[in-house]
Amino acid sequence: MAERKNIVIIGGGIIGSSSAYWLTRHPEYNPATHSITLLEATKVAGGASGKAGGLLALWAYPAAIVPLSYRLHKQLANEHGGVERWGYRAVHCGQIDARGRAPRRRSIPGKQDRVTTAEDAGTFEDSSISLKKRSKEALARLRKAGVPQDLDWVDAETTDMYEEMGDPTNTAQVHPYMFTTAMAELAEEKGANIIYGSATHVNTSLTGAVNGVSYISKNDGSEHVLPATDVILSAGPWTQQVWPLAPISALRAHSVTIRPSRPVSAYALFTSITLPKNFHDRTESSKGSPRHVTPEIYARPNNEIYACGEGDQLVSLPGTTDLVEVNESRCQDIVDYVGSISDELRNGEVTARQACYLPDVDSGGGPLIGETSTKGLFLAAGHTCWGIQNGPATGKLISELVFDGDAQSASIRGGNLDPKRFGL
Repeated sequence: MAERKNIVIIGGGIIGSSSAYWLTRHPEYNPATHSITLLEATKVAGGASGKAGGLLALWAYPAAIVPLSYRLHKQLANEHGGVERWGYRAVHCGQIDARGRAPRRRSIPGKQDRVTTAEDAGTFEDSSISLKKRSKEALARLRKAGVPQDLDWVDAETTDMYEEMGDPTNTAQVHPYMFTTAMAELAEEKGANIIYGSATHVNTSLTGAVNGVSYISKNDGSEHVLPATDVILSAGPWTQQVWPLAPISALRAHSVTIRPSRPVSAYALFTSITLPKNFHDRTESSKGSPRHVTPEIYARPNNEIYACGEGDQLVSLPGTTDLVEVNESRCQDIVDYVGSISDELRNGEVTARQACYLPDVDSGGGPLIGETSTKGLFLAAGHTCWGIQNGPATGKLISELVFDGDAQSASIRGGNLDPKRFGL
């Protein structure tokens, strides 16, 4: 008779949702004897998994799981209609050096921060993009800087250099909110159950094995315990709040989404922008303002641009994702920075100003994926900025660890990703 398992996954971000998906797809999974519960404090994809860039790359890190995860992304898109459902597509990626222009006005009109919803994703339609009419001189300047012909939404006057980092053979993207919620929905279809409540403690028996997860219900604040034979701790930056031994810290990151003034081609850009001396004259304060900035800019297939800035640790991690504090000034900086090198962004509409917290492994590197010294407790956290990229591989490896006793699809035991190297 098959061993009964009560599997509890803590955290409804991309790692927890992917784990639920792959657990329900494992050959040994039997809904008659195996229960799978995804425990989420607020909403699925409420944190970084709903507010990330969604870039996928074979040149990402760590090398132990990137090729597997990149391949699984394509497999998932083919199997579940990911092109239409979560905006999966191959893209170009490059590094661009430019000189920014001073902003023409204090702010681009747009919406304030709010919860990401399915409506934000729009319709994922890739249409052919006609090149914007430019003078022969402007086009010549872009070609001289090495800018590809179809990357015609950066300013010719300010662009100094373009260097390719990736192409459609090794770089792709998804809409992170739509991808994460789809993974959770697909897991539910195969028998996983989602409960909304904040995990407070992983309980263990006298023998030291896990036997349950205590949590507080989101609905009424009542306390409950979920029986568990296996617990996957994938709470991102909140992992340490549930299990204090976890060496996971948090880094706040701000981002914006902009509807450009016209459709743009499929590029992800890592930028290096030198700002003019008068750049901050029209903002609230120029004291201590940077002269060199490095925002990332990702064009999405739903006529949306995602842009993010550098992280900060100015505000401590709150209790849940819905309490994350958004610094409007930091969001406006991003808008102004990216608008300084693109008229399409400068004249666009800001559709969201948002912030989230990324999970880091304290000693660097990461993520941590594997069983801890506590029997039945598996750690899957610390994915930094590559959580969306590495979510599928992490989920698949977790499913193998739970049902097979060891990872089959990639070698992680005893390596840099093994939690036991931290003595956990």
